[in-house]
Amino acid sequence: MGSVSTTEVNAKQGNLRQAYYDRIAKDHMTPLWEVLGALVPKQPSSPALPTLWRYANLRDQVMEAGRLITAEQAERRVLILENPGLPGQSAITQSLYAGLQLILPGEVAPAHRHTQSALRVVMDGEGAYTAVDGERTTMRRGDFIITPSWTFHDHGNLGDQPVVWLDGLDIPTVRFYDAGFAEHGQSTSQDTVRPEGDALARYGNNMVPVDFYQGPAEPTRVFVYPYARTKESLDQIAAGQPDPHFGHKLRFVNPATGASPMPTIGAFAQRLPAGFETRPYRCTDGTVYVCLEGEAAVAVGDQEWQLQRDDIFVVPSWQSVKFLAKRDTTLFSYSDRPALQSLGLWREARL
Repeated sequence: MGSVSTTEVNAKQGNLRQAYYDRIAKDHMTPLWEVLGALVPKQPSSPALPTLWRYANLRDQVMEAGRLITAEQAERRVLILENPGLPGQSAITQSLYAGLQLILPGEVAPAHRHTQSALRVVMDGEGAYTAVDGERTTMRRGDFIITPSWTFHDHGNLGDQPVVWLDGLDIPTVRFYDAGFAEHGQSTSQDTVRPEGDALARYGNNMVPVDFYQGPAEPTRVFVYPYARTKESLDQIAAGQPDPHFGHKLRFVNPATGASPMPTIGAFAQRLPAGFETRPYRCTDGTVYVCLEGEAAVAVGDQEWQLQRDDIFVVPSWQSVKFLAKRDTTLFSYSDRPALQSLGLWREARL
């Protein structure tokens, strides 16, 4: 009798294993050893792809949405920026959502609240407002505005121009935990219970009300970070030496605690002087950027783009990013860094 070849033995074992897998699948079990490498990788390998959205090319499509559906009909008239590596998931990274929201003159996006935390960065037009728990703030270009989890908020446009802003939410994170709740307001617009600027005066000038105490994980009571103040800070620190990996970069905080404005989303402002080239950098928080001012070349992984004003791009987890500023450039960005840090999962590499 001839000897049995190694190939035949392996094939027989393979058939036996497959038959075993088929049997245990009926009991809703599956073998770890078949998927261990993917579940516990040697380093992060996100399915999200480095992607650029050029606002100049998208603006007409955003405005067309305004002709097809009203803000009230849509509840929120938004075009989702969907990562091509995450089709059908309404996500720009595994944990974050991004979209361009439009509100036309005279419109109101009706009041609601939800467990998802949200931020806005104003990009185009003037005259709109956001109201959060009874206080309105006028939306100006570059302003960073938040609606913390479970706070009522509505938007309106009292001006004569269409207004567009970038929305950022932790929708995929909340969806992962099956923790999403939402509720509509009793009226389209909230009643005003505090004058504009009240929250900033109470909590945003290195003071808080005498009887106010807040836990480090609670969202900030300051819901607007005016771009004028952000620019002032960046202008001041830009007189010093830039960091080799970041240029001049600051993170937004809850003034009462020093923690992130929201427990699941961090936000940052960055100035790159003309001619400055950063060293490559990578971190585990997938990050969404918007170019508020200037012009720069950016390389993300193996992708390279020429950034213009209002362009939006995403850097997935553990992909390297570096910049070369053609002119003085200001970037806003947001990521899931606070959530990763609270779980002890955040890492960076300054290359």
